[in-house]
Amino acid sequence: MSFRLGFFLLLLTFTFDGFGADRINQEGRILGPQIEVKAPILFNTPEADSVLSSLQIMPVTNPWNEDISKRPLLVNSDAMIAQIISDLATNRRALRIFFEMNFALVPDNQPLAPIRFFNYPTESDPSPYPIPSILPIETWPKETGSLSLRDWQMDTNNVGGDRHSIMVQPGTGGIWETWLTKLKADGSWDASNGAKFNMNSNAQRPSGWTSGDAAGLPMFPALIRFDECERGMVEHAMRVVVKRSRREYIYPATHFASTTAATETNVPAMGQRVRLKSSFAIPAGWTKHEQAVLKGLKKYGAMVADNGGFFSISATPDSRWAADEFSHLSSINVTNFEVIQTTGPNEGPRSPGAPRADAGPDQLAPVNAAITLNGAVDSTGGVAVQWSVYSGPGTVGFGDATKTNTAATFIANGNYVLMLSAADGVHAPAFDAVNVTVTDEFRMDVSWAGNSIALSWSGIGSPFVVEQASLLAPLNWTPVLTTTVHIASIPITNARAFLRLRQP
Repeated sequence: MSFRLGFFLLLLTFTFDGFGADRINQEGRILGPQIEVKAPILFNTPEADSVLSSLQIMPVTNPWNEDISKRPLLVNSDAMIAQIISDLATNRRALRIFFEMNFALVPDNQPLAPIRFFNYPTESDPSPYPIPSILPIETWPKETGSLSLRDWQMDTNNVGGDRHSIMVQPGTGGIWETWLTKLKADGSWDASNGAKFNMNSNAQRPSGWTSGDAAGLPMFPALIRFDECERGMVEHAMRVVVKRSRREYIYPATHFASTTAATETNVPAMGQRVRLKSSFAIPAGWTKHEQAVLKGLKKYGAMVADNGGFFSISATPDSRWAADEFSHLSSINVTNFEVIQTTGPNEGPRSPGAPRADAGPDQLAPVNAAITLNGAVDSTGGVAVQWSVYSGPGTVGFGDATKTNTAATFIANGNYVLMLSAADGVHAPAFDAVNVTVTDEFRMDVSWAGNSIALSWSGIGSPFVVEQASLLAPLNWTPVLTTTVHIASIPITNARAFLRLRQP
């Protein structure tokens, strides 16, 4: 609570946020409140962009969100890359972007519709599914010409193809994905098979089960989307297709689709992860969206998810992409990639002992006068601590940005968000944010912190005296603290107390 007039404070009860109070994703991006979906939304709309920007797509510990930029190489990385290249036709040995998988966002109360599975019913999560009337089918609308959505749903021209579909329910965390999906004339649906995933869980499909993808993996978390490319970074791993895979799957995949023996270890398995080499210099002249993809391929890599005729990764067929949006990427030869050692279900970010960060209570600050940031980190091992400016109208000077408790000085009035991170090189980094209001007028904030009252103020120069009285009348002020900083923590032992701040 902020007080802007006078110096007398009546104490109220507040909750203390503690560690990890903000919704911050694995990239250190503040998600804000999750936006509710009230009616079906197509993937290629500003409304979908807003929902997706507020969504944590799979846990921060999930393999799709795992930073693999420093993972060691597989011992036979060079041999595997050579094999991937030799399996491809000579004119297909470069990276390709395919505009294929799309999706619809649906509300929690989306009516369920039956769907018949005709190829893998025993490996499918049972019908009914939350199928909206606007469900897009793979490649629509960017690659389907003048066909209407309903014509493409019914495949009136008998084009065929993989015809994947994806339904996402942000409110419940549900993802439903199908293959060879088709709307029939009577209004019912057919699909080869169907799989359900939970965005809030690291759970896999049963061992040996396929999904909409050959590897048994979800497709939605892997897609290159318009909203994230607009922000300048693909914040997750992508799905990559290779010409040939072996009869083996590694975590997090659950299914193989191959006749190549598992003993041919230079042939990639389903779930194998590749990354763009750190030595690849991303040209500054390439489009923002191309740079976003390449940054993601360096940090999060791509997982082998299917077999096909190209070394390709999947982007949504969003009509907002420019015609030549990713044209430069086709100049990147497969030799610019390497194969890394993957982590297992209880390794890397999923192992015990992840750090936690607490950036401390929100604060008020005067211009050009230092305040103390009161951060904290909880960790079982060594961590690299870092303060940074997430947003704000001016620069911030830190006493030592690598310490949890440090000074911060602001050169301009306004609202600032400072981010505290803690990284141990194994787990997902821990993030927490603190809001700092910088103003020349007197303001005071008060909040509970355990059994103490936390005060912060701005707008007047030091030193300061905090005084306390237990009764409103008569007021007998007792000094409890003299300080030169703009923050104080006062233990409260009585059921009622009054505080004031003054300058001696």
